[in-house]
Amino acid sequence: MIANMIGIEKLPIKPGSVGKAVCGYDIKIFNEEGTEVGPGQQGYVVIKLPLPPGTLLDLWHDNSRFKSGYLEQFPGYYFSGDGGYKDDEDYIFITGRVDDVINVAGHRLSTSEMEEIVSSHQSVAECAVIGINDALKGQTPLALVVTKLNDSIEHFQLEQEIINLVRQQIGAVASLRNVVIVERLPKTRSGKTLRKLMRSIADGEDYQIPSTIDDETIVEEIAFVLEKYKIGIYNKK
Repeated sequence: MIANMIGIEKLPIKPGSVGKAVCGYDIKIFNEEGTEVGPGQQGYVVIKLPLPPGTLLDLWHDNSRFKSGYLEQFPGYYFSGDGGYKDDEDYIFITGRVDDVINVAGHRLSTSEMEEIVSSHQSVAECAVIGINDALKGQTPLALVVTKLNDSIEHFQLEQEIINLVRQQIGAVASLRNVVIVERLPKTRSGKTLRKLMRSIADGEDYQIPSTIDDETIVEEIAFVLEKYKIGIYNKK
């Protein structure tokens, strides 16, 4: 849907943007109220209906979820599930899945940006940052990290160093306070990290373990660690 269409007109390349909307797609950036925002303002990436023939017709055997997930939030538009913004020349920048954006005391923050910072720590092999419910701020970020093999850094030291890294690069508004070390992250067999599952565990919500999960026992491991450090719903017990 977005490209630098070389065969039509080669546009100047802008780092971070794949280009402009391809012919046939009317792509806009909406706020939560469904109003288009101006250049440089982040929001939801939507595509005006009707879409070109044969494009995004349905979900396999789940028409109701297709309608509720993609067509109902912004009537007349297909909701891509991505967040992003346009610049003053209509270049489109995708910032990530909206599931990866959390609202901390009214500030919209990208967990993927935090993950990039957390993973830059020399002791971190891989990580996931999720937003968990908070009575005061709405949501607060939680970092789950897997340390590198044979790395002996203590939990408290790693937590403080990562918190300082995020504070330096994003600011105190990020409100990262909790960093926990886990042996592994729950993933599908294809390698996708199951962030929504971890959020549900931390918030005490009902969840279903996806059939595509690599190892179901990881769910118990995550719950054990969260309970150990009294994170999320376990902080209220």
